[in-house]
Amino acid sequence: MTLVQTISSLSTPRTDELSLEVRNPIVQKEHSISDVRSAIYTAIDQSSVELRELNRHIHVNPEIGYEEFIAYETLTNFLKKHDYTIKEHAYGLETSFEAECGAGGSLVVICAEYDALPNIGHACGHNLIATSSIAAFLGLSKAVLGLDIVGRVRILGTPAEEGGGGKVKLLEAGAFKDTISAAIMAHPMASHSYKDGHSGLAGFKLIASHKLRIEFRGKPAHAGAEPYNGLNALDAAVSAYTNISMLRQQIRPDERIHGVIEQGGTVPNVITEFTRMNFNIRSPTIQRANELLARVKLCFEAAALATGCSVSYIYAPTYMDLRANDALCRQYVEDMADLGERIKFKEDIPATASTDMGNVSYAVPAFHGGFAIPAPDNVTGHNPSFAAAAGTDAAHESAIRCAKGMAVLGYRVLTDSKLADAARLDFETKP
Repeated sequence: MTLVQTISSLSTPRTDELSLEVRNPIVQKEHSISDVRSAIYTAIDQSSVELRELNRHIHVNPEIGYEEFIAYETLTNFLKKHDYTIKEHAYGLETSFEAECGAGGSLVVICAEYDALPNIGHACGHNLIATSSIAAFLGLSKAVLGLDIVGRVRILGTPAEEGGGGKVKLLEAGAFKDTISAAIMAHPMASHSYKDGHSGLAGFKLIASHKLRIEFRGKPAHAGAEPYNGLNALDAAVSAYTNISMLRQQIRPDERIHGVIEQGGTVPNVITEFTRMNFNIRSPTIQRANELLARVKLCFEAAALATGCSVSYIYAPTYMDLRANDALCRQYVEDMADLGERIKFKEDIPATASTDMGNVSYAVPAFHGGFAIPAPDNVTGHNPSFAAAAGTDAAHESAIRCAKGMAVLGYRVLTDSKLADAARLDFETKP
């Protein structure tokens, strides 16, 4: 066989391959947006009682990160009841799960959070995030199957957002390694946070956060008889806290440093041998957060030097700043208008809070919206009064309206290549 014949035989499809392509073309059926919305809204509304009970059960049983066993069981049982096959304990995390439906085409991932805060319950409203995400998955997946839409939709349970970095661990384990057209979720916010008649936000922007524990080790001694033979780790912690307090005067207004002394000693007549602190260091971008972290560590090291103690660090997953995807945000604003919601496109100035969804926004095109719930005027998140607000019927209804909008956004991404391409371009070019 000649070289030309060889190349020809390799590059020319066989007749049976050609006929297979003709017999099985991938064709996206065209549907009116009104028909799609109707399918999504109906699927969600038909499960309204179940969804309210799911929300209530998670709210009254708050669990901290990686210990969300009741929430995990509640969410997976709901999916099983609706005939979804569950990947349990997904990606090596005991309280993570995954379910998927559809075939071919693009992939949309809907992220669910469900952890609470120690002592103050769902003061960040993650019961509402779980509800809105599971409802969005239900609505979109039923539409995908019922209308023969080419594409896949996946629900991913993401534990431990409150400092535990669940999504960071999921990223490292490969949960987002597939070619994903969009990862979608939304967060509740106090309604008084929105001005000018807005009832939600499409483009959340949040800052980066380093999280670490700092351990000082000294030398014990009798505090009354021979304090000179000791090295006081409590003095190191107090000195470090004071150093940080002085540093705060010289940081930028959009940066934050905050921490606690978790372990400060045992009894007053023994020089403290060991102390541990827990700090968050936040800045609008990961680069600036790295620079601020270097300055903060000098405060800890100066305290160790002054007291003769040693210092060591235990790092938690770093949360990167959350990037708003303009293409996805614009589409969400448009689709929520059909539900009578006036949604703000995006914030120009990032809020001084952080989320592990920021790390996802650096891995795939991501949407992280916000929906308004009634809360007292002087209350935002991480407050017991916000936890109470997150359990109300009004908050649930807001979460359900958001779920419908997210489901329609997911449909748009699956079926509109121009939108998917625009979201990918925004992701790839945004600094």
